Amino acid sequence: MDIGTATITARSPRRASGSMTIGGRAVSSETEFPVTNPANGQVFAYAPECTYEQLDEAMSAAQVAFRDWSADPDRRRELLLNSAREIRRNADALATLLTTEQGKPLRESRAEVENFANHFDFYAEMKAPREVLVDDGQTFVEVERRPIGVVATITPWNFPLGLASWKVAPALSAGNTVVSKPSPFTPLSTLLAGDILRLVLPPGVFNVVSGGDQLGERMTTHPVPKKVSFTGSIPTGKRVALAGAKDLKRVTLELGGNDAAIILDDAIPSEIGEKIFWGAFTNNGQICMAIKRVYVHESIHDELVDLLSEYADSMRLGSGLDETTQLGPVNNAPQLQRVEHLVSQAVQSGAVISAGGDRQGPGYFYRPTIVSSARSGMRLVDEEQFGPVLPVIAYRDTDDAVEQANRTEYGLCGSVWSGDSDRGWQIAARLECGVSWVNTHMSIPSGAPFGGVKQSGIGRENGIWGYDAMTEQRVLHRTK
Repeated sequence: MDIGTATITARSPRRASGSMTIGGRAVSSETEFPVTNPANGQVFAYAPECTYEQLDEAMSAAQVAFRDWSADPDRRRELLLNSAREIRRNADALATLLTTEQGKPLRESRAEVENFANHFDFYAEMKAPREVLVDDGQTFVEVERRPIGVVATITPWNFPLGLASWKVAPALSAGNTVVSKPSPFTPLSTLLAGDILRLVLPPGVFNVVSGGDQLGERMTTHPVPKKVSFTGSIPTGKRVALAGAKDLKRVTLELGGNDAAIILDDAIPSEIGEKIFWGAFTNNGQICMAIKRVYVHESIHDELVDLLSEYADSMRLGSGLDETTQLGPVNNAPQLQRVEHLVSQAVQSGAVISAGGDRQGPGYFYRPTIVSSARSGMRLVDEEQFGPVLPVIAYRDTDDAVEQANRTEYGLCGSVWSGDSDRGWQIAARLECGVSWVNTHMSIPSGAPFGGVKQSGIGRENGIWGYDAMTEQRVLHRTK
């Protein structure tokens, strides 16, 4: 099965509309909303605005499909593997569409599509562990994991397919059915994935709907889903939790981070500078676990700032469809405006722009920006920027750097960089976050759990932990 690219290259935006997947059918809507190409700021397609009646239909279809889907793990395995193959067969169309609506370089979109398929492969092979607690000849007690039911997933615009797969693949593997909603900024690649998979999976098993924030709110309060898995901002995550609490929905919330990288005095800037740069600026910094602030010992501060600035100035910005592009545009106008505002405020408070700091060309381009002389108290430091800007803060005392790194409501990831990995390990263990690294950043091995502490979220995704989050435990107790 091949799905061509005509719908994404059509001259008329109206002919570029996607369709929702509801109960195994391709569904349109009388109302549509525009989707903008961030590389030129122009509307290039329209996506269907799901009505409440259509959402009810999707939820009902998922509920009906749950009985048969949950009952046959061997069939689930086969169809998840088939799903991965079909995603790969249509990888070019998915990657091109993803780049067009999100902005990232095409090579990164290809990797994201492959990641989507890999998660379906990974969870297809996962079997629910059965734990025997007692087996003494008289009494037998075991714990089994059972699917929850219908799972609602809501995903952001930075990794529309990648983050969807973190939720959808384990949910389906565990025997749940899914109703998924992508961000209105990047709905089309997920809609296309739904269109591909509706020809593989039984009707109602995987439904994709599109719309704005009101649709997301409706999903979290809908009586059918037993679980909501959400990735996004802290304020929205809190609203999801409150909405789900009304009928005790299970929730997994990944709510972003303001990751700190602490550079110790024995680190060599020339050896780590490029790694720090890409740890901060991959996908234009629009990654929850990217480096958002750097604390560097004063003895090497200037050298590191100079190196980071050189990397920033050398970057080639452009359309992600151009194979020579290194950094694409910021995804959307509101996010670009936020980045500009945070940088402007920091400069007014005494920070210095060492590289970048301005828009470039048509679309939502913002040159990668290094801000030195930054400090705590600036919003650029205290908040998650989620864009192509990196504040660098000098410190003298390592304990003070750790305290500053931990003095935040966020707790997703963090890293320590040192010429002595054992020393770095001791300091990394003091970071209050869900993932701590030494001499690397944004490295998540296959099967490792991912999630945050504090207000960075609730629960874990990926690996057996992501699978467990899509199940309920039941104790079976038998006595002769």
